[in-house]
Amino acid sequence: MSFDSLGLDAEILKAIQEQNYTAPTPIQQQAIPVILSGKDLMASAQTGTGKTAGFGLPILQKWVEQQAQATNKLEAKKGKRPLYALILAPTRELAAQIGENIREYSRYLPIRSLVVFGGVSINPQMMKLRGGVDVLIATPGRLLDLVQQNAVDLSTIKMLVLDEADRMLDMGFIHDIRRVIAKLPKKRQNLMFSATFSDEIKVLAQSILHAPELVAVAKTNSASEQITQYVHRVDKRRKRELLSYLIGKNQWQQVLVFTRTKYGANHLAEQLTKDGIKAAAIHGNKSQGARTKALADFKSGQIRALVATDIAARGLDIELLPYVVNYELPQVAEDYVHRIGRTGRAQNEGQAISLVCIDELPQLKAIEKLIKKTIPELTTQGFEVDPKIKAEPIKKSSQRRVPPKRGSANSSRSPQFNQNGVKSSSRHNHTKNKQPN
Repeated sequence: MSFDSLGLDAEILKAIQEQNYTAPTPIQQQAIPVILSGKDLMASAQTGTGKTAGFGLPILQKWVEQQAQATNKLEAKKGKRPLYALILAPTRELAAQIGENIREYSRYLPIRSLVVFGGVSINPQMMKLRGGVDVLIATPGRLLDLVQQNAVDLSTIKMLVLDEADRMLDMGFIHDIRRVIAKLPKKRQNLMFSATFSDEIKVLAQSILHAPELVAVAKTNSASEQITQYVHRVDKRRKRELLSYLIGKNQWQQVLVFTRTKYGANHLAEQLTKDGIKAAAIHGNKSQGARTKALADFKSGQIRALVATDIAARGLDIELLPYVVNYELPQVAEDYVHRIGRTGRAQNEGQAISLVCIDELPQLKAIEKLIKKTIPELTTQGFEVDPKIKAEPIKKSSQRRVPPKRGSANSSRSPQFNQNGVKSSSRHNHTKNKQPN
């Protein structure tokens, strides 16, 4: 199948050809015809499968068709641009990425799109909305702020997209979503995309979607086959030491590292930098400017390790990201699938390594049950697990949306490393099994 066969406008086809899109991905092949038919859609797709184009391209196509059918030319001349489509995303990074994609796909169309999210001044967003917008990409909180300020009219919406709906629920946005939906016209087309479909998601879908078509391009709650997964057992007080060693010995140049808490992300980034591995942290307490700079530096290679919490990393689209490390396993098994989905995107291969201490064995068991496979183990000489250490319970966050500020005990004082990740004060360690390159 080709994009030409999907019935897209010539100007849209021209734009996606310039993006080097050769053929639609499975999610695009299945979702685009359903959306163009006007039906509601409930789609399950892993990250990195091209789902943004899966809903973005048909939205643009339907907007083009509506413009061609418009009869009230006078209204258009007055500059009144009723909002046509609303795309809700859980995080600033994901909203920004979607907005960038929409701009790329619509570069030859006279359409206006806008991204709005918190953490930045609301006034410029209000000014742009007054100028007229066709497609709005928003995080729920900032959108409701704009509604309260009477800066946006949602009564004209023809299409609603909930992207990464599972993450919306995880972050506690269910009430915000319902408040937004209450302000939309009852007659509209609804599209829901989610990497996982829990019972909560199904309940939400039943309240929003009308006789939806179901599309799934991979097994629900499964990781991409392009991602090679490993578990490395290690005592929690030696995790940072092991991470520095692996990065240095294997000469990893671009590593996305996940921690459970904001404090843990800050502390680990500082310790890695002291080890000679330039790192930066990205999480919800960072300003939008700091988050944007850290991501730009990571993409350009100025920093080797980007340490992130789940919320901040959601929606990060890093081309050809080779490595993801779970410094700490997530509290919820489904988040493991989201995390490692940052690599192995768009037909590229990637590797995901989880550093697992004895406290986290229950989480590992839950993850393996979810993905229906046993993750192979790696061992490194000198980092063997001490059998005398007993498991301790992991403190859970009171709210998944706001991780606790207190740091974990996983990072402690340990030997320093040079820029190559080699311990400076003792003999070099040697791997027992071959490490991923």
